[in-house]
Amino acid sequence: MSAPPVVDLPIEDERLAQDVANGLAAVEKLLRSSVESEDAFVTEASKHLIEAGGKRFRTLMVLLAAQFGDPSAPGVVPGAVVIELTHLGSLYHDDVMDEAPVRRGSPSANARWDNTVAILTGDYLFAQASDLLADLGPELIRIQAQTFSRLVRGQIRETVGPRDGEDPIAHYLNVLADKTGSLIAASGRFGALLSGAPADVEERLSRACEAIGVAWQLGDDLLDVASSGAQSGKTPGTDLREGIKTLPVLYALAAGDSPRLTALLSGPVAEEDVEEALELLRADPAMARSRAELEAWVDRARDDISGLPDIPAREAFLALCDYVVRRSG
Repeated sequence: MSAPPVVDLPIEDERLAQDVANGLAAVEKLLRSSVESEDAFVTEASKHLIEAGGKRFRTLMVLLAAQFGDPSAPGVVPGAVVIELTHLGSLYHDDVMDEAPVRRGSPSANARWDNTVAILTGDYLFAQASDLLADLGPELIRIQAQTFSRLVRGQIRETVGPRDGEDPIAHYLNVLADKTGSLIAASGRFGALLSGAPADVEERLSRACEAIGVAWQLGDDLLDVASSGAQSGKTPGTDLREGIKTLPVLYALAAGDSPRLTALLSGPVAEEDVEEALELLRADPAMARSRAELEAWVDRARDDISGLPDIPAREAFLALCDYVVRRSG
């Protein structure tokens, strides 16, 4: 079985590239077998998002981090599958909360079946992840529990919104760190721990991966405004239509320099106003401020990565930092 498409990250070292490709293939095989059930419908629902594709970004983080220890250690592939199952399970739940009809170009589970099936399937994936995790030891179980706590906390904070007197921008960045950054941080930590990498390397990788995760999401914020649909994989202005206040929107609202833009962004943007809102937002200083914030998170990651041992995986992580900046436009 071939590995799925991943982040378009050129890895110059041939041995590392082969190690990563082999690891991705092994993860994909175990990922699929781990959701097999005696009940054919449970298997079908569980494989729905697996077969829809995805970049396996978190898997890549685990495999690259494992290069700083023994990448062939027996826990590395199961650890990557635990991370991927946790991510996939959260997507089933996200689609229910967002009432999303499509995920990865295919009907979402809640659209194909219903909300109950989607929620229970996500729960099933979490259970399968826990089953694999039980063989990896109490330290990994604790990290996973703490990560899951952050994921849920981030979702709750996003749902409730900033409290009275809380800076909406700081609130938003904290939500991103919990909802997106935490699991990517756990990916780096899992790879380091399971491969036996030194403790200082583990800490650097965890911090760097979290910063990369936040920057990646900020890149998505920019792409929703600045990109063509072909570049971003979704229709520009999707977040505006749904009334999601991403970082460029929050900066524009905080500055209040354009009364018309402020009026447009005060809630979900009507379809007939989306093009105008995009045009105004693209020309607003909020875009440059958002890009500067993204680059600041990438710089944090680079600082930690630069202190890692000088092996090909370090260069791959630095190349990933460049990629995160480049993809944002």
